[in-house]
Amino acid sequence: MHAYRCSALVVVAAALTIATGPAFAQDEKREIEKYQKMIAEGSPVELFELEGEGLWKKKQGPKNASLEQCDLGLGAGVVKGAFVNLPRYFKDTDRVEDLESRLLTCMMTLQGRSREEATKRTFGNADKPSEMEYLVAFVAGESRGSPIAISTAHPKESAAYELGRKLFFYRSGAWDFSCASCHGEEGKRIRMQELPVLSLPAGARPAYSTWPAYRVSNSQMKSMQWRLNDCYRQMRFPEPGFASDATIALTMFLGVTANDEPYRGPGTKR
Repeated sequence: MHAYRCSALVVVAAALTIATGPAFAQDEKREIEKYQKMIAEGSPVELFELEGEGLWKKKQGPKNASLEQCDLGLGAGVVKGAFVNLPRYFKDTDRVEDLESRLLTCMMTLQGRSREEATKRTFGNADKPSEMEYLVAFVAGESRGSPIAISTAHPKESAAYELGRKLFFYRSGAWDFSCASCHGEEGKRIRMQELPVLSLPAGARPAYSTWPAYRVSNSQMKSMQWRLNDCYRQMRFPEPGFASDATIALTMFLGVTANDEPYRGPGTKR
């Protein structure tokens, strides 16, 4: 969506709410919630999780190895509860990694795959979902019900959080946009999509705790990396490289802001 369309739709939505009053707004909100519940009940998320589990156990690459010994932060092979602690600092790479970048590290170190080969299809489509998105669905699903608990104790974790916070509010590009342009004020919406204030826990918690997510509109499982890359595209910024420091930092900022919320994903979006 073009940036000017985002702004225009926000203004129209606000005008409609003022003109029709709070009663109409409440009815509209209830109808949206009913729709969201309906699409969630028919979601194929579990199928993506099962496919991801199969890929987690599948031997691949020059080393003919699976990812079952991948250390996601809780020890080699421990998947349950790992996602809600990511991003986090990893000593072996001396950097903060989110789930996607950590999976990439394990593909390269455990399976012996090149970065080029492992990232040749990070974002799929309806005809061919990507391996990365399947794996993300599986790992994230294993943390369902656990509270988000992302640490900033390590200096590099703290630095990543601060970088993410600055990037969230940084205005630039052809439309002079930032993440906060759409997600910095209460009451904004694009069509049926609410635009929560993601810099505050009240907005970040329900949003962050349902990603990655299955998108009904295009029948695809989408990761947080895809979500952030698509936001950059809509703001007319250059699209970040996969598992870049920028996207990891933004994920860190959003995740820390969402801390203490029970994880309810992978979610289902319209």
